Amino acid sequence: MFELDNIQIHRNQRQILDIDHLQISSDSFTLLLGHNGSGKSTLLNLMARQVHPDKGGINFNEQPLNKLKQRQLAREIAYLPQHLPDAPGLTVKELVRLGRFPWRGLLGRYSAEDNHKITQALLQTGVADFANTLVDQLSGGERQRAWIAMLLAQESPVLILDEPTAALDLAHQYELLSMLKELHQQHNRGVIIVLHDINLALRFASQVIVLKQGKLAFQGDIEQFANQQSLSNLFNVNIELLNHQNNKVAVVC
Repeated sequence: MFELDNIQIHRNQRQILDIDHLQISSDSFTLLLGHNGSGKSTLLNLMARQVHPDKGGINFNEQPLNKLKQRQLAREIAYLPQHLPDAPGLTVKELVRLGRFPWRGLLGRYSAEDNHKITQALLQTGVADFANTLVDQLSGGERQRAWIAMLLAQESPVLILDEPTAALDLAHQYELLSMLKELHQQHNRGVIIVLHDINLALRFASQVIVLKQGKLAFQGDIEQFANQQSLSNLFNVNIELLNHQNNKVAVVC
C-alpha cells in the first residue's frame, strides 16, 4: 500500500501536485489517467522515488519511502520510465540479467536460481526468441517487452510504468496491456500504469485514479469509473458509454 499525505510539488512557480491524502493498493491493477500536465508522471515518479515532494510524505507498506535503502527499494518496486533508456551493445538476455542486480549486487555471483528467473522473465514476456538480439535492433513493442522482462527478473512485487503504450500502435497497446494484466492475475504482481486512453482503462483496469490540474479528481474501482456523467465531467467532453462484447466503450459525442 502506498499512502501519500499532504503532498505538494512546485516547479517554476507552478503547482504540479497538490494531494491531501491518497492511498493506492500495491496489489491491484491501477490505471492513472488525466489531461496532459495533470501531474500523472510526477505522481508516478514520487512513488518510484525518482523525485521528492516539496512538502508531505509517502509511506510504502507502512514505512517511509525515503528511508528505504536503494537495493531494498529495488526489491520492492520496479519502475519503467516513459522514455526507455538506451542499451548500447546489450542483448535482450543481458538487459534482463540486470534485473537481478538488487539481489546479487555488481560483483555477486549468479546462481542457478538467478538464471531460472531470467529465463522465466524472457518466456513470460514473449521475448525468449530475441534473447541474443541487441536491444537497439528490436521494434518498439519488442523493446517494451524486453524492458518489462528486466522488471520481472527484478522480482519486485510492484511494477510502476509510465505510459508504456505511448509509442505503440493500437494492436501492440492491447497486446502489452493484456500481457501485464495476465502477469497481475497469474503471478500476483501489483501494476500501476499511467495512460491517456479511457477505453484502455475501461477494458483493463481494476482501479482508476484521475488527476486534474495536479489534484485528485477521482479514485475508485472500474464499476464506479464507468459512469457517463462522471466521465463527461472528469474529461470536459460529452461521453457516451456503449456495451460491446461484455465491455464498456467510451464514445465522444
